[in-house]
Amino acid sequence: MESTHDMLTKPTLLAVDDTADNLTLLNDLLCRQYKVKLANSGAKALRIAAATPPPDLILLDIMMPEMDGYEVCRQLKLQPATRDIPVIFLTARSDAEAERAGLEAGAVDYVTKPFNPPVLLARVKTHLALKAQTDFLRDKSAFLEAEVDKRTREIRAIQDVTIHTMASLAETRDSETGNHIRRTQHYVKALAICLCEHPRFAAVLTPRYIDMLFKSAPLHDIGKVGIPDAILLKAGRLTPEEFEIMKTHTTLGREAIEHAEQQLGMQVDFLSMSKDIAQSHQEKWDGSGYPQQLVGEAIPLSARLMAVADVYDALISRRIYKAAMSHEQAAAIIVAGRGQHFDPDIVDAFLAIQEEFQAIAWRFSDPEAGHGG
Repeated sequence: MESTHDMLTKPTLLAVDDTADNLTLLNDLLCRQYKVKLANSGAKALRIAAATPPPDLILLDIMMPEMDGYEVCRQLKLQPATRDIPVIFLTARSDAEAERAGLEAGAVDYVTKPFNPPVLLARVKTHLALKAQTDFLRDKSAFLEAEVDKRTREIRAIQDVTIHTMASLAETRDSETGNHIRRTQHYVKALAICLCEHPRFAAVLTPRYIDMLFKSAPLHDIGKVGIPDAILLKAGRLTPEEFEIMKTHTTLGREAIEHAEQQLGMQVDFLSMSKDIAQSHQEKWDGSGYPQQLVGEAIPLSARLMAVADVYDALISRRIYKAAMSHEQAAAIIVAGRGQHFDPDIVDAFLAIQEEFQAIAWRFSDPEAGHGG
């Protein structure tokens, strides 16, 4: 008597034939080594194959009424749950054309009746071994894909936490910065999405670029950690000499990120973009900005987007030395800077989605206003 373990570990075969004697013969031959299920029609075979658990292999007759074996095999291969079950045609048709049609329908082998029992058993054993190997590789591949996906999500989460931790360093130096980095992060993403089909920007503003832009934006003011407190936290306007020192936060930011890359020993895309934003977000379209006086499209696109976001947020935020402007006042200044301070097309995008800017400003509003930009 077979043990429960043997019953559970035995492969399951499905034999399909419209002749009862043939099914009896196959059952007697196979039942000692395998669990055997029988079907006397194509329709019944499809129902059994689709059940859980599915058979490990199917022995399939060709010449059956209503639905022949070719059609049964084609139907099996169309369904995700049954397409990987190996099918061996077992038929009285011995002509080459029938064998070709069977293999084209998706069968792995073709055995003619009357068959040699040891040969049939050997072929069944071979194809079961091949299926087991294929299943193992498929499961291993699926496991590895899941692990890669899991690790990728973990790395992205670590990146996000690291970026916000680094950006928070600037916030802790300047307690009045508040939600400035979060607002500008969402502003630049909104602008990029608005411009992603624009002829000037479509080739650059891919979903991956926009994702990196969103990740990189919080680091635009990271260089402020290197500005002395007496200047960074000054309650009034800066003197010209102090402003020159404040302007160095752009190059300090780039250098800090470059140092992080050196520590990693490799270049990382979002850090490369972060360097561009940190160094160039104070450049102006007409070349009057700093630190390099870049002109027009020589300014990295990421920095041009940040320039609009950064200035807008600085204008609508209250500072110790100034009151907050209304959205309308800030928008008017942005428009006045079109083609001088800002890329004209980015200003046009700002105007097209200015209600979204207002919604972002409200969503991430500060309990108390403060420094920014």
